[in-house]
Amino acid sequence: MTPTTSPQPTARRATGTRATRVLGIVTLVMLGWLLLFGLVLSPADIDQGDAVRIMYVHVPTVWLAYLAFIVTAVCSGLYLFGKRHSLGFDRVAGASAEIGVVFMALTLISGSLWGRITWGVYWQWDARLTTTALLFVTYIGYLAVRGLDGTRERRARRSAVIGLLAVVEIPLVHWSVRLWRSLHQEATILDTDLDVDIDGLMLFTLFSGVIAFTLLFVWLLLHRTRTIALDDLLASRGLDRAIAERRAEVSSSSPSGGGS
Repeated sequence: MTPTTSPQPTARRATGTRATRVLGIVTLVMLGWLLLFGLVLSPADIDQGDAVRIMYVHVPTVWLAYLAFIVTAVCSGLYLFGKRHSLGFDRVAGASAEIGVVFMALTLISGSLWGRITWGVYWQWDARLTTTALLFVTYIGYLAVRGLDGTRERRARRSAVIGLLAVVEIPLVHWSVRLWRSLHQEATILDTDLDVDIDGLMLFTLFSGVIAFTLLFVWLLLHRTRTIALDDLLASRGLDRAIAERRAEVSSSSPSGGGS
């Protein structure tokens, strides 16, 4: 008797590469670096005390949310107005928007915690807070549109139009502090009109946070884009299989010869 051989297990498709694994390790190191400096080495603020440590998360998350939504807009424009419509741009746009919504949620949460300590309340219908919440809801709507029924190309076109329109809210959020009377403080680091003296170690920690979260964004974007590509491939193969089965059913049910 010849021994029967068990079928070999199929290899699992992964979204990681050697480059993304290296990037992931560097990101973890930077996040650990931020944790050490943000909680231990960086000094407390003279006025806010240890509450200022929330800044090391709050500022990088809002920066990454802006960056993610700008990437969504750029890729949406490339999809709509490029010489060749590439669904790759649409995948990057969708993945970036998903990550941006997560970072914007973290911005709102960390900001409310910071507000509770400094203002005494978790939320105020302040110009900056209200416009930020509006931006958050807008991109939730963008993701909802991406989930509507329709062909892949039709959904990509609808999403691209919304992605280009929604990005104009970012300048509104950024300048809301100056456009309206706001409890929220203005930019204290990049604004040269303000005479603000920030401790060197605090500034170093803040920029370390920006770098760490930017690396995290790139790592998440690469993996999420590849996951969406795999989902599209699976859906395409499933559709091809369904069409082939339907054709086989029609062929088998059609008369094969002349009747009596």
